[in-house]
Amino acid sequence: MARGVSTGIPGAISAAQAAALRGGALPPVERLRPGLWSIPVPFAVGVPDFTLCYAIDGGAAGLALIDPGWSDPGSLTALEHGLTAIGRRIDDVSLVLITHLHLDHLGAATVIRNRTGASLAMHPLDVGHIRGWAAERVDDAEEARGWGVPSALLPGVLAAWGTGRGAPVPDPEHFAVDLDLIDGMTVDIGDTRLGVVHTPGHTDGHVCLLDEADGILFSGDHVLPRINPGVGLGGRTQRNPLDDAIRSLERVARLPDAGRLVVAPGHEYRFRGLPDRAAALIAHRAERTAHVARALDALDRPTLYDVASLVPFHGGIGSMSGFLLASAVAQTGYHVRALGREDEVRIAD
Repeated sequence: MARGVSTGIPGAISAAQAAALRGGALPPVERLRPGLWSIPVPFAVGVPDFTLCYAIDGGAAGLALIDPGWSDPGSLTALEHGLTAIGRRIDDVSLVLITHLHLDHLGAATVIRNRTGASLAMHPLDVGHIRGWAAERVDDAEEARGWGVPSALLPGVLAAWGTGRGAPVPDPEHFAVDLDLIDGMTVDIGDTRLGVVHTPGHTDGHVCLLDEADGILFSGDHVLPRINPGVGLGGRTQRNPLDDAIRSLERVARLPDAGRLVVAPGHEYRFRGLPDRAAALIAHRAERTAHVARALDALDRPTLYDVASLVPFHGGIGSMSGFLLASAVAQTGYHVRALGREDEVRIAD
């Protein structure tokens, strides 16, 4: 998940999650309310250090999981230990809901589905991007060759952004789900009713899940307490993912009693103050657009990499390589599109 550290950071509801984040440790399993728990699942690679999986007891309907994390053995073992801590097992899972297609959210879902027969639920746009993974990565690589990335860094960019970028499931062409998560629909899990809120931006088919009765929003990677989630990281679309992300942030900020909702994100810690956090993320993107505009003003017929080189990314673009560099340059392009200044950027030979 490409990201930067944000300002406008809300305080944590869970002191244990905040302390774990500060100490670089795995937080404990926690009960949010009767029949609902957060289970930390460690990352297989990179940062952040864990995904927060949410387990919902549906009584006779079985156990539902939201975003069970990676599929590597260590992560799966951690998930199983977390389920044991709440008196459940993998075999109790009857439904897996996925907020978006990234491996740290989706990875374990197909393993659980194959093992237990659990139903898998996901937005159809992200399903479509998974099925078209191979073709989309060829187009990504072709586009990246025109960014003007220095020759020494280009192989790493192409490997991470093109056909070398691994699919989130073993067999993407035949990937299928049992339930399409469509905007506005509800999913009943015993006494829990979740409303689906389509929030494109981070990925095309990203969804948040709203438990309106208990005042909880499962936000995936759409809204995180400290991180500015990257946009356009889930598939190629004719729309501008940056515009999608801003509209999606505005939308969740207008949810009923948004300021009182407990935001249960995919990473870091639970918090309140959704409208303020959404506003801070929108302001960050507006600031980034202004940086891109100034870079375009200062350069004559630049490549996209030239523009990105003048944008104050966290750590600076000179410190980046591979996927992080590709993401930074691609997202610079989304800001250029938002400004309507694409004709000022040349495609490198």
